[in-house]
Amino acid sequence: MGKLNQVIAIEKGVKARVQSEVTELYKVAQKPDLFNGFTKTYTKKDEDGEDFPPERKKVQFIAVDVLRKAQRSLTELMEVVARKDWTNATASASIVINDTVLLRNVPIPYLLFLEKQLTDLRTMITALPLLDEGDEWARDENSGLSRTEAIQTHRTKKVQRPIVLLAPTTEHPGQAQLITEDVVVGYWNLTKQSGAMSKPDKENLLTKLETLLKGVKEAREAANMQDEAAAPEVGKAIFGFLLS
Repeated sequence: MGKLNQVIAIEKGVKARVQSEVTELYKVAQKPDLFNGFTKTYTKKDEDGEDFPPERKKVQFIAVDVLRKAQRSLTELMEVVARKDWTNATASASIVINDTVLLRNVPIPYLLFLEKQLTDLRTMITALPLLDEGDEWARDENSGLSRTEAIQTHRTKKVQRPIVLLAPTTEHPGQAQLITEDVVVGYWNLTKQSGAMSKPDKENLLTKLETLLKGVKEAREAANMQDEAAAPEVGKAIFGFLLS
């Protein structure tokens, strides 16, 4: 293990980089369109009908993957700051969640830092888009996306045909008129795809985060009433709980 001054020397650079990475992820979380996509195929009704190429919009981000990237960045920052604070502090308290000790003997400075990181993480999770509740979604384990059943719609084409207004006789020619009709010429099959989260999953995640924040705040208050150890794997413990 390094010296305290070595940890302090690298902390600033790590913090600046991680904050930049998480800021970019937060910007992504604010753009629901990046989490949505679709595949669309066309089937013509008749052999002599017009063909149309399939259409596709690729899902660029999956909500859970955004959280995993945030996990990697924040875990690095959490570990660096933990090494400094566990060495630099004396007063500490354990973070207890539902009578289970999540982290033991956490120093006051680190409790303050952790509270800030979790508050910022809550802001990002809150911004993550939800699946459209107007559609029925199913999990596609191969792609990691949610998808709907294919919905078929028809494509029409305007076709003119004559109608007889007056039948011809031996004395007079007949009269006819062209009318325009919409004729079905093919079918679109639309399957929606999305990397957004379901409402229950998001609510469950935010509930866990609120429980975790409450435990951190209670530990901070307890540490203020108390009089150094190797830092634990903080990121593993935090995200192991959030993403379990």
